[in-house]
Amino acid sequence: MTRHNVRQTDPELAALLDLEDQRQRDKIRLIPSENYTSAAVLQASASALSNKYSEGYPGKRYYEGQQYIDQIEQLCINRAKNLFGVEHANVQPYSGSPANLAVYLAFCKPGDVIMGLGLPAGGHLTHGWSVSISGKFFQSVPYGVRRDTGRIDLNEVEELATKHKPKLLWCGGTAVSRTIDFPGFAQIAKKVGAVLVADIAHISGLVAGGAHPSPVGHAEVVSSTTHKTLRGPRGGMILCNANHASAIDKAVFPGLQGGPHNAQIAALAVALKEAQTEDFKRYAHQIVRNAKALATALLERGYDLVSGGTDNHLILIDLTSKDISGKRAAQGLDRAGIETNYNSIPFDPRKPFDPSGLRIGTPAITSRGMGEPEMAQVAAWIDRAIEAEKRSDAQAQSTIAAEVREYLLRFPAPGL
Repeated sequence: MTRHNVRQTDPELAALLDLEDQRQRDKIRLIPSENYTSAAVLQASASALSNKYSEGYPGKRYYEGQQYIDQIEQLCINRAKNLFGVEHANVQPYSGSPANLAVYLAFCKPGDVIMGLGLPAGGHLTHGWSVSISGKFFQSVPYGVRRDTGRIDLNEVEELATKHKPKLLWCGGTAVSRTIDFPGFAQIAKKVGAVLVADIAHISGLVAGGAHPSPVGHAEVVSSTTHKTLRGPRGGMILCNANHASAIDKAVFPGLQGGPHNAQIAALAVALKEAQTEDFKRYAHQIVRNAKALATALLERGYDLVSGGTDNHLILIDLTSKDISGKRAAQGLDRAGIETNYNSIPFDPRKPFDPSGLRIGTPAITSRGMGEPEMAQVAAWIDRAIEAEKRSDAQAQSTIAAEVREYLLRFPAPGL
């Protein structure tokens, strides 16, 4: 990116920004929650809208000078509604966790029973895990996955829900590699009188592009981040039926937040417009094809995958049989030019900060234009880098990193 003014005003910071740009160009970025936004999204994120404060909603603000802000936010709302086919959209949440907290504020009181996928099984902190405010303010009843398949057992979910009668039932997570059965969860929620909330933070781009079933029509409320597979700015949004619109809006503002981040909303409007294109649909489906191809290549190299593979963008690798921890593997891969994150696996005997797993995904490399043929090479580098780490072979890792840099010249990083 061009940053002439920053370079003049703060050359120290400008140098760090340039280094980060270069790092993103030079690395195979496989963290499934990361991506590349377009130059247009980045430009909107850095606009003069950062200068304006806008408490309230379009047509009902507490500050003057909102003539264009109102139009921008309404444009973003309309695009979100049209893209996902929903009756109401709130695009003000600062990110995914604040969006989820707003859902709690809209429907729950402290002490109410909630249910979500447990963190060790692939759920998110805000779905009721003990260290999160959601696990401290509410009675959380987590469900898990089967030990033999690594998949959610809806029979278990139904048994727990029938017994505990949650006010709110979450589906979705942060390390879920299989298709979410939204109709199945909806049946359970209806049976016990719970509000079903689908957290599609990881898969919203896949849903928008038709590469994953939509929760709309099954879940009364849908929360999401706006980056990840959706390829927008860092932010959050909440989609819901019209009968929940007032409760959701009041929960976001004034319940949890003050003024929205207007530049973030403008950038999201750009991303939502991009997501309406045929090119975006092709990208979303390619993410899934790439993930399946990468999973197959890893299985052929003897890696164990939680659930045996993937239906979406995400692969969770169990490194137990490779005799290396996820943390050490991730650090070795980073030195070899491959960016991943270490992650707990279901029933992990190791501690969360040094777990048995690696969580990888294909959104960012798909945004760079890679397809199935490139996945075999990516898997080969992953294997070589992990074996090099086990030998503490820094030279081999440097060799791989150089190969990666050269290879990536064929696949320019969008927006940089």
